[in-house]
Amino acid sequence: MNKRIKILVTGGTFDKEYNELTGELFFKDTHLPEILELGRCDLDFEIETLMMIDSLYMSDSDRKLILEKCIGAEEDNIVITHGTDTMVETAQYLAKSIKDKTIVLTGAMIPYKFGSSDGLFNMGCALAFVQVLPPGVYIAMNGKYFTWDNVRKNRKTGKFEKIK
Repeated sequence: MNKRIKILVTGGTFDKEYNELTGELFFKDTHLPEILELGRCDLDFEIETLMMIDSLYMSDSDRKLILEKCIGAEEDNIVITHGTDTMVETAQYLAKSIKDKTIVLTGAMIPYKFGSSDGLFNMGCALAFVQVLPPGVYIAMNGKYFTWDNVRKNRKTGKFEKIK
C-alpha cells in the first residue's frame, strides 16, 4: 500500500480568482501549493491539475478523465478538489468503478483568495480522512465526511448533509 497521497485538481470555487475591476470570478492557477504550505502540511503528496472549471460545466468526458486518473494512480489514497455543485455526481460516477482505493472529494463554498474561505479547513479534513477511512469514495465538507451514496448539498444552508 502506497502511503503517498495523490491530489487531483479540477477547479471549482476552491481555485477561483476575483477580478476587482469587473467583479467576475475566473480561473488562473490552483492555490493548492499555497494552501498546503500555509497549513504546514508534512505529508507525502503529489498534485496534478486535470482541469480548472466550474463543476456546473463538468462533462461526462471530464468525469471519465478523473476516473482514469484515479484508476491509473499508483497511490491508494486520492483527494480531489472539486466544485460543490456537482461533487456528489462525480463521487457517484467514481464509486461505480473504484472499490480498492480511498478517494475523498472536497471543495469550498467561498474562494480561497477571499480570505474567509472554508477551503483550507476542508482540505485539511480531506487529507486526514483519506489516511484513515477504508477504501471507498467520500465527500469531506464542513468537518464531516459522507459516503458517496448518502450525501447531498443543501443549497439553503450551503452545507453538505446525509440524505438518510
